[in-house]
Amino acid sequence: MDPENITTPRPGSRGRIVMLVDNGVNGDSRVQKEARSAAEAGWDVVLLGKSPGKSEQHWMLGDARVRLLKVPGPMQRRRHEYRRAPLRAPLAYRPGPLAAYRKQKMKAWRADLKLRRIEANENGAALAKAALLPERVTAKVASRWVDTRVRRTNALEQRRKRMDAPLDRFTTAFWQRAMGDRAWRRLDPFLLDLDLAYGKVIDELKPDLIHANDFRMLGVGARAVMRARAAKRDVKLVWDAHEFLPGIKPWDPHPRWHVAQCLHELAYSKYADAVTTVSPTLAEMLVERHGLAEKPAVVLNAPDAEVSPEQAAEPVPDLRELCGIGPDVPLAVYSGAAAPQRGLDIMVESLPQLPGLHVAFIVLRPNSGYMTGLAERAAELGVADRVHILPYVPHYQVVRFLAAADLGVIPIHHWPNHEIALITKFFEYSHARLPFVVSDVKTMGAMVAETGQGEVFTAEDVTDYVRAVKAVLADPKKYREVYDRPGLLDQWTWEAQAAALDEVYTKLLPGSRRVSVERAAEVTV
Repeated sequence: MDPENITTPRPGSRGRIVMLVDNGVNGDSRVQKEARSAAEAGWDVVLLGKSPGKSEQHWMLGDARVRLLKVPGPMQRRRHEYRRAPLRAPLAYRPGPLAAYRKQKMKAWRADLKLRRIEANENGAALAKAALLPERVTAKVASRWVDTRVRRTNALEQRRKRMDAPLDRFTTAFWQRAMGDRAWRRLDPFLLDLDLAYGKVIDELKPDLIHANDFRMLGVGARAVMRARAAKRDVKLVWDAHEFLPGIKPWDPHPRWHVAQCLHELAYSKYADAVTTVSPTLAEMLVERHGLAEKPAVVLNAPDAEVSPEQAAEPVPDLRELCGIGPDVPLAVYSGAAAPQRGLDIMVESLPQLPGLHVAFIVLRPNSGYMTGLAERAAELGVADRVHILPYVPHYQVVRFLAAADLGVIPIHHWPNHEIALITKFFEYSHARLPFVVSDVKTMGAMVAETGQGEVFTAEDVTDYVRAVKAVLADPKKYREVYDRPGLLDQWTWEAQAAALDEVYTKLLPGSRRVSVERAAEVTV
């Protein structure tokens, strides 16, 4: 099947599902598994994501078609950033390339004067050299003046990005009061850039159901549903809430960003025909915040119990070989997102107290500033040879890859979303049959304490973390035996979750219920 010809419906499908995600798909195991399993269940699936480059990308994910869209972001820069600020910064250049041009022009002028002076020296022309003096003085003064204006320009740009001045806070509050939930249009118009990029493609695809992943895509999906219904096409919307938005640590430092996302989510949550989410605790919180008539279905981001023959045939990298250690060297592993609130620093800071232990970080961007900082800290502590920073492997290899470790660590800090989630790595570690060392966040800490599959330590407490690691390494068999309990791992498989998700789709599109092969044969006859 041609992945680029996505407007052509898949013959004999149960209906077309368009999935939306605000990333490049690679690295998002939940979205990949949703698309692949829905296609295997007979749905015609098109997964739309955001291209990391300037061109579109297309590929197949099992029987699902993937298309990464170009998302121009002219509105990502706010209107006030295009205007001069004669009162706040009278010396600043007007927004745009002028400041960089003036600075470069000054550099070129002074470089040219230097060469002319060299030529005058070589030719022994004392008079020509003297004649350059006024121009050199003028260039030096002009350069200092331009440098001053460039600094003022940069400072203004930073203030405008922070938007933490009293006037900025006033205007933010004003738009919230004046526009209510609709204020997101003023506070983060990039959400409209997203809608313009995705919306026209969704409309061309004419889906029966839109599956919007997370808060940014909720509005994109809802607006597409509104357009479709205005055109007399009944389209259903499933909102897949990955986290509790008011409780996240904003990744955009702009103070209006988080406010805008929360208002955007509140404005469009009412358009969802069904809601799915990642944990029972979050499901209850969503009901309370959005006044949902029905409790969201819980679809855990669990790993596949089985992989396809093609995937199984791919060689899995040897974790210990990549770390350069043998089978008897104790190894702790962390796999997942890397950020300060994830608490990875404790795994490095504790190493002087855990002689012989190696740690492996499996992260999306091994060369990120955060990971580079951890590597530098390890060098300061004299444990750099025991810290290994490695890239992701395909999601269907994660469990087999991690199984070579002695324990899996989840050292996250106390943040609202950390308290309520059973995150992906929880299930990946479990299927890899790894003993856990997990911080005392509410949901995961309670689960590990209940099952006995690991030790719980006080978040950000190095001493207690060392205690927990030593306890696991002293008797790993005790913790691994927990996984032998009948049914424990069976409930934590993607196959079980895919069935739950398929039931959500089928409930919204009852005429699409899958018919067994035997029944289909009877109908054909």
